[in-house]
Amino acid sequence: MKRLMLMYLFFPVLIFSQTSGKVIKISDGDSITLLLEGNQQKKLRLAEVDCPENGQAFGKNAKKFTSAQVFGKTVNFVETTTDRYGRSVAKVYYDDGKYLSKELIKAGMGWWYFSYSKDTTLGKVQEKAQAKKIGLWQDVNAMAPWEYRKMKREASKLKKSEAFKNEIKAKTKGVI
Repeated sequence: MKRLMLMYLFFPVLIFSQTSGKVIKISDGDSITLLLEGNQQKKLRLAEVDCPENGQAFGKNAKKFTSAQVFGKTVNFVETTTDRYGRSVAKVYYDDGKYLSKELIKAGMGWWYFSYSKDTTLGKVQEKAQAKKIGLWQDVNAMAPWEYRKMKREASKLKKSEAFKNEIKAKTKGVI
């Protein structure tokens, strides 16, 4: 009975917090741009999923999958937070209630972003895709995007450090 009362209480909040817009751009597997009322554009980062980066194996596949699912369609979304780049993080729904993040995970086009999600059912969806070797799970060396980004950052720091050391050496040689 309590659950029923809570549902009636929060249902209007869920309905009114949902917004819709037409998908006009797919940046990558987990980032889309919508056209809202008044010709306003809004960039969204999909909640609970992290797709391979464009330079990573299956990055282009993830982008194509997202495009095939929602490009040109009117979708509903619920903003959950804002990421460090200022993008709205949102749960995106299309085709009568399909949850885009879940569909990406199910198709093996993205990882369940467990660090930012409490929905363990998405982990189970990922386990099924892994077991069936769907999408990126065909690759025995599949690397989570957050690990890939970390590796790229560390490589960039190392490169800058080496350049700095070489600059110091060059300056010291000129002094002697």
